[in-house]
Amino acid sequence: MSGTGSRSRVVTRTARAADLPAVLALVRQHRADAHVEDVLTGHTPLNAAASGFRRLLEDAGHRVVLAVLPGPYAAAGGADGEIAVGLAVLGLDPLSLVLDNPQVTVDTFVVHRDHRRRGVGTALLVAATAYAQENGAAHVVAAAGGHEAERQRFFARMGFAPLTTRRIVTVESLTRALAAWQRGGVTVPLPRRAQGRRRPVLRGMPMAAEG
Repeated sequence: MSGTGSRSRVVTRTARAADLPAVLALVRQHRADAHVEDVLTGHTPLNAAASGFRRLLEDAGHRVVLAVLPGPYAAAGGADGEIAVGLAVLGLDPLSLVLDNPQVTVDTFVVHRDHRRRGVGTALLVAATAYAQENGAAHVVAAAGGHEAERQRFFARMGFAPLTTRRIVTVESLTRALAAWQRGGVTVPLPRRAQGRRRPVLRGMPMAAEG
């Protein structure tokens, strides 16, 4: 599986087990840009990461796609001169499969900071489109953080519409919040009622009862 960006020499291909270092480097950069701490630090056991990566590559419900600059077009890279400049982890939403309306999810979408605005993101979306067509999916769903203005604009230009808001919490924090709620120390807020317009009250006129 490969594709090219229309304005660059970027090529996309399915990741291999040997691509683990390049994948981790891209994910670390993404996490650093997002100011996420303690995620895939340099202290991550390599054997554990390799084992998890192999399981992901073997998962029929996912495809890990690398965007690369091949051969002589790469300034650095592996033995063949290839350098990884982007990453997308594509998947099939389980509930959409149950409902017989498959949707492709872009769980991770990374473009190397030194190779942005060069067609890398477009090439990754070409790969996502091909994956959707292979699986009979009518929609592609991509996630972008609220602080990722550049990525939000990119997806908007490509026709993505807002869908939902995702929130994150550590298990430790959630456990404390649930324990406090169970002790009665936290009041669950009631949903706000819509602020409707008040009816004007005419002085001197009796108000009609609601039927």
